[in-house]
Amino acid sequence: MNLVASFYRDGLGFTEVKRHHAEDGELRSVWLNMGSSLLMVERTAEPRRRVEGIGAGPFLIAVRVPAALLREWENRLEAHGASIESRTRFTSYARDPEGNRIAISHYDEER
Repeated sequence: MNLVASFYRDGLGFTEVKRHHAEDGELRSVWLNMGSSLLMVERTAEPRRRVEGIGAGPFLIAVRVPAALLREWENRLEAHGASIESRTRFTSYARDPEGNRIAISHYDEER
């Protein structure tokens, strides 16, 4: 969990707001400020699974960025080990250290 929280904090510039610990003292969650949203990285006992496309459960974390900064955000992702897997006209896709899909998009700027 620390690795993925660090990825979003250091790689994407989200500010850590709070850490929550379980009764046994183990880290339970890390909350990160994304501007007008909050990303809550939570511990789970379930094994990791890689979701391709749209499947059951969460399949994508999407972040809106200005069109002019899309390449800069791609470079930030790649500098932190997240290669761009695919692109559409408005959106670039990568994966965080736990394999969760990430989208950086400027979709609504051109509507």
